[in-house]
Amino acid sequence: MDVLDIARWQFAITTVYHFFYVPLTIGLAPMVAIMQTAWVRTGNERWLKLTKFFGKLLLINFAIGVVTGIVQEFQFGMNWSDYSRFVGDVFGAPLAMEALAAFFIESTFLGLWIFGWDKLNKKIHLACIWAVALASNLSAFFILAANSWMQHPVGAVYNPETGRAEMTDIGAVLSNSTLMAAFPHTLTAAWLTAGTFVAGIAAWWMVREIRKGRKDVARDVYRPAVIFGLIVMIVSGIGIAVSGDFQAKLMFQQQPMKMAAAEGLCQTETGASFSILTIGDLSNDCDGVTRIIEIPKLTSFLADGTFDSVVKGIPELQEQMTERYGDVDAAGNPVDYSPNLALTYWSFRLMIGLGVGSAALAVFALWLTRKGRISGNKWLAIGGLVAIPTPFLASSFGWIFTETGRQPWVVAPNPSGIDEIRMLTERGVSTAQGPGVILASMLIFTLVYTVLTIVWARLIWRYMVEGAPETVHDDSPEARDDSDDDVDRPLSFAY
Repeated sequence: MDVLDIARWQFAITTVYHFFYVPLTIGLAPMVAIMQTAWVRTGNERWLKLTKFFGKLLLINFAIGVVTGIVQEFQFGMNWSDYSRFVGDVFGAPLAMEALAAFFIESTFLGLWIFGWDKLNKKIHLACIWAVALASNLSAFFILAANSWMQHPVGAVYNPETGRAEMTDIGAVLSNSTLMAAFPHTLTAAWLTAGTFVAGIAAWWMVREIRKGRKDVARDVYRPAVIFGLIVMIVSGIGIAVSGDFQAKLMFQQQPMKMAAAEGLCQTETGASFSILTIGDLSNDCDGVTRIIEIPKLTSFLADGTFDSVVKGIPELQEQMTERYGDVDAAGNPVDYSPNLALTYWSFRLMIGLGVGSAALAVFALWLTRKGRISGNKWLAIGGLVAIPTPFLASSFGWIFTETGRQPWVVAPNPSGIDEIRMLTERGVSTAQGPGVILASMLIFTLVYTVLTIVWARLIWRYMVEGAPETVHDDSPEARDDSDDDVDRPLSFAY
């Protein structure tokens, strides 16, 4: 393995680990805010119990997400310093906005929310968790703005004297059509992840309480959480379908090779079918590939909304890109402009297929809890826990598809705009680091991230099996007796 391969593996491993936690934070923060809002508005203690319960799980996830995310920034300046030198003038702006305008707000108000239960006015304390929720979504926007620019460069010019891309219009970067498609799709996927998380855990607890003979607790505390999670799942599921269709149509225009690879489309077709199962050697020459199960003309519909449109295959697209960008790289080696077909093809299907786990839970749980019912069905409890990881994995495979499908570009060209701003991945890696150094750091990071993931899972399980607190009370200053003002209250998990 050379420096390029090891650097790509390191970035892939750390990114997939990190993004495993991100969707839950983005989706769970507004759900916890809604729970606390329901308590403030109604005074019903069930919502305070749920706020405390899921708020604790949110804090665990947030802490691990921050630790695993720090490494991402450093890799741009170390393993990928040539890439950063080329795009830093553009790429650095949204990353700085994310840190200054989003992450600092998120972390500051999260601290106020953690320690402010008995110190802040109830409504001000509520505003803190809403600030966290809004900032986490704003953070996603700026990160996606940077990534979308890599997928579709806009708002910049190429300076031949410096050999760098230079930003000319930050507004264009923040209103990139790729960003406008990716942002709602990512948010709805995050909300689906959080909705499944809440519904799955609450369903497990509802069944457990019923089997312990505590039907009142199951009905009063956990059933509302199940219904709330299911509503979020249904709404976000619709949003994923709509935004995903829009994003696919845009990708057929901006990155047709990525979408052709996602379909294993080895030849140009009119009324192209959607492949559900393809067998054979999905190597980049497409020899011996056979479609076993397919939906007629669906790929053409996904491309432009018509069933009889022409969708270009990989060989024709390879020929077009060779004519436009050359057939050899800077070292004189032939350039294959198609990504790893097997990885792109299957990550696209796993992204979609794993989302079915959440949909199955939603349908099953809605049926069992219809018309105010509670259910002690053991399969609901098992299904709830099994369904929880499926949207996590679906999001991870979605990003694997997005990033590997762009290859061999680290900055994909924009033929309809600033086509001269482009960079092959092999040219973005640092030439100052040897393979031994990068391999050692990759192994260390993989070990550390694996340990952190085990810690995350154990903490989530530990506090999940504790359940919502049996008793809660309003600790806000306006609800507290003045005689208690000087009493020192011990902290339990920062509460």
